[in-house]
Amino acid sequence: MPGRSGPHRPAVPAPCRWRPPVKQAASPSSGTPDDWWRSLHKLWRAALDVQDVTAVASLVYRVLLQRPGTAVVVGARWGEQGLTYVRCARPGQDEPTTWPALSAQWPFGTHHPAVLPGAGGPQVRSHAFARPGDAALAPAGQLLARAHARWAVACLFPLADGDSAGLWVGLDHEPAGAQAQLLGDQLSQIADVLSASNRRILEARLHERRQARDAFLAEASLQMDASLDVAETLHRVARLAVPAVAEGCVVHLFGPGGLPRSVATAHVAATAQSWLAQVAHDDAWLRAQLQRGAEHPEVRTLRDADLAGGPFGPDAAGQGATVRALSITPLRARGRTLGTLTFLYGGDDTGLTDQRMLADLSGRAALAIDTTTLYEQRRRHVQLLQKHLLPRALPAAPGLELSAAYDVGDTSLDVGGDFYDAVAAKDRVVLFIGDVCGRGAEAAAFTGLARHTLRTLLEDGMAPAPALSRLNRALTGEGASRFVTALVVVLTPAADGWDAEIAGAGHPWPLVRRADGRVEQIPAPGMLLGVVPETAYEPTRIRLAAGDSVVMFTDGLTEARSADGTHFEEHLPAAVAQYAARGESPAARLAAAASAFRTSGDDDTAVLIASVKGQP
Repeated sequence: MPGRSGPHRPAVPAPCRWRPPVKQAASPSSGTPDDWWRSLHKLWRAALDVQDVTAVASLVYRVLLQRPGTAVVVGARWGEQGLTYVRCARPGQDEPTTWPALSAQWPFGTHHPAVLPGAGGPQVRSHAFARPGDAALAPAGQLLARAHARWAVACLFPLADGDSAGLWVGLDHEPAGAQAQLLGDQLSQIADVLSASNRRILEARLHERRQARDAFLAEASLQMDASLDVAETLHRVARLAVPAVAEGCVVHLFGPGGLPRSVATAHVAATAQSWLAQVAHDDAWLRAQLQRGAEHPEVRTLRDADLAGGPFGPDAAGQGATVRALSITPLRARGRTLGTLTFLYGGDDTGLTDQRMLADLSGRAALAIDTTTLYEQRRRHVQLLQKHLLPRALPAAPGLELSAAYDVGDTSLDVGGDFYDAVAAKDRVVLFIGDVCGRGAEAAAFTGLARHTLRTLLEDGMAPAPALSRLNRALTGEGASRFVTALVVVLTPAADGWDAEIAGAGHPWPLVRRADGRVEQIPAPGMLLGVVPETAYEPTRIRLAAGDSVVMFTDGLTEARSADGTHFEEHLPAAVAQYAARGESPAARLAAAASAFRTSGDDDTAVLIASVKGQP
């Protein structure tokens, strides 16, 4: 009787194809028709509930053994690899007995001659039992002989593709009249029950496998999408697959010239990690297989003789001898082949049977790898562009210490609009800082325009207020769709310090830290740039003494927020008093303090500080 479900949906008649027995009076050898229908109904109910067809099979033995004159009931099952088992039950037994010796006698690859591909539904035979070696009764002949059966009725039927079963009922006498036909009809009805039960179990298991596959793929996608770091994503791909899919996993990416480069490995055995990494890195045989696998449209599998000459398979040495199969799947995303995903299987290579899952996993992995690679490229491009929007270095200014810092707050990798610069020209030092509304390419274009325009005007000796007016006209003349804020400070040496001329255009007002630690805010009112043409700006003048510092910044510094919603602006005077004094990188220390304070707020931060040397 069947004990395991086959791998695929059976080609059997529908469960409702019952064939009622020939109408006749009840006899001692058959029981009443009502008894049979009740038993058959019980079998159908059991078939709808069990998780394994073996549970129905046990009930089948009990039903058939209740027939008067039954000497023995034999059941067998065989698949593509040969006979799976033979079971036998005689009157008085609660459960059938398995006969492994008979299973061993049946050659592998041998199928019962009566059950051939495309044979259709149940096939019933009934004849006198003559000898154990009767081919039509194999492999039940020996058990029928041991039970002294005089007559045998056999029913052979398919359960699924490559999976068949048989039932033999041995009687202790020759059946009278139509009793043999009646028993054959009943065996055919039982075959329908078992086939339908097996089909339901197969469908349920297929559904469970699909659910498990979908859950695994969903979790894999979440894990791979959780990082935008290329190296971390590659290692996540390898770790996710072991041991969920196979015992080992290797990820290769194609470098210049199409050569595969090992980027991540994982193995279920810790002792095999270094071995697998070495093989993945420099084995010529594997490299050739990967290049062939990359050209294959689907999953390429290697077993047995395919592994000859390589580091895997039973003929290999060391850890490679445990590998019985490989699967190589190309990593393709957005029309490009990025590399390969290789799985290593040990004695149980059942993971190879779900090639759809392997292809789906490799597709998701390829997309995640390509996304992180593109993200990394974009990050480098943005960094390069941002670098060109800021000065390479601050100029040397005798009598002053200049310090600047830039902190990127937006993880979207769009170019920010913050800028700063410093110019040491003739008898003065010019500092300016600004912010273009928004991010991205357009903001970067206006950032470059604003910075270079201001620098040119101030290098030519223009005062802060007129320079802002000229920049405003330039922006409005360009039909600017974004407004710009800016703050300009011109420092001129004086007998007892530096004179500071300050002009602002909608920008946060600067702070001055005095030598004694006091912090003052310097008013620098003015209209935003690029909004109203012919706007005039008014300067403010102050004196900076030895030990004083002027602190300029963009609004990313003040708008940094803590978890409780507090803005860093409330802590800014204290932070300036602590960090803006002369010393090593005061601008960087102030920006770092805001970054440590921030839990929300993604605007970039620029800080520019000029400190007067000497003692007060």
